[in-house]
Amino acid sequence: MIKVYGSPKICKSCRNLKHIIETRKLIMEEIDIIENTSNMRAFLQIRDNSSAFDDVRKNGRIGIPCFVKEDGTVTVDMNEALSWMNEPPVKEDEIVEKEEVVCEDCENIMLHRKKQ
Repeated sequence: MIKVYGSPKICKSCRNLKHIIETRKLIMEEIDIIENTSNMRAFLQIRDNSSAFDDVRKNGRIGIPCFVKEDGTVTVDMNEALSWMNEPPVKEDEIVEKEEVVCEDCENIMLHRKKQ
């Protein structure tokens, strides 16, 4: 079973993932990293030692949701994790919370779909 580390309490992408899990009726072991220190330690162990987090660390991001396959393969790419379950990529209408960002081209606050 795929493990997913994150926290819907603090992360829009995690809330979007939770919605996808529920609507597609997927089975993943959901580990809330802010629920207790053991969960946070387990996540940090993966984050600090996996090359899947190189860009995440370089850009000062947290890296959730994080997916771990039974064989130990790690990704922060939701579509890659879905492919492990023979599921199609995320569709636009499955993203219930859009990312609010400042558009670099127009400097306005806009809602953009975050690329997965």
